[in-house]
Amino acid sequence: MSPVAIKSPPSAFARLWRSRGLINELVRREVMGRYRGSVFGIFWSLLTPLFMLAVYTFMFGSVLQARWPNSRDTASISEFAIVLFCGLIVYQLFAEVLNRAPTLVLSNVNYVKKVVFPLEILPVVALGSALFHTAVSIVVLLCSLLLYHGELPITVLWLPIVLAPLCVLSLGIAWFLASLGVFFRDISQFMGTIMTALMFLSPVFFPLSAMPEWTRSWIALNPATLPVEQARNVVIWGQQPDLQGLAVYMAIALIVCTLGYCWFQATRKGFADVL
Repeated sequence: MSPVAIKSPPSAFARLWRSRGLINELVRREVMGRYRGSVFGIFWSLLTPLFMLAVYTFMFGSVLQARWPNSRDTASISEFAIVLFCGLIVYQLFAEVLNRAPTLVLSNVNYVKKVVFPLEILPVVALGSALFHTAVSIVVLLCSLLLYHGELPITVLWLPIVLAPLCVLSLGIAWFLASLGVFFRDISQFMGTIMTALMFLSPVFFPLSAMPEWTRSWIALNPATLPVEQARNVVIWGQQPDLQGLAVYMAIALIVCTLGYCWFQATRKGFADVL
């Protein structure tokens, strides 16, 4: 790794901040482009989470008769669907960024040979797009919770703090994967399988306390475990977040993010030769 690449991370935020206008425009174009040509347009970003919530309510609540152990109303189908939906929203934020990361550079080859284009913003744009869809899903979740309970806990204001470390970690891993995806095309082929496995090995469909004790420490290592559990605590159960746990998570996320940015900047010179 070159000395320049090592010195780059302290100025990474400043570089990204200077590119904020371009990032905002690319995020807007990506979100709008996803629904271009469809009848409902961007309204699909709202219809999709509504449809998901309806399917989860029917399948897990009515068909499988599943209930959440520490739910306020263990007999309620809607309660289980809301708890499940909350966990899936958080996990999908993580999964969407990482699933797209290996092909970010490959799908933007025209930018690679433009010396003035800041390639490092591509994972940031992917994160911004994922955050937009996450925000829409959170609105659906909060409206459902409000209709069901008649109120929202004040602790819901902690949700951005809960999601922040996950966003930082996702960005760092995305920088790694975006670079590796250029040199090893197979990465994009098995990322979907890895993310599906991580979903079932995280407390999305069950609380961590419901797992056998010998497995809990392993599942706790899943990057999605703490954000999923803490999001449910602040949004649904009305509990204060584990600030100490989130602080440790953020510290690790910052290290991964810095290393990911370093790696991306050190390897980007080889992109044009490979592509």
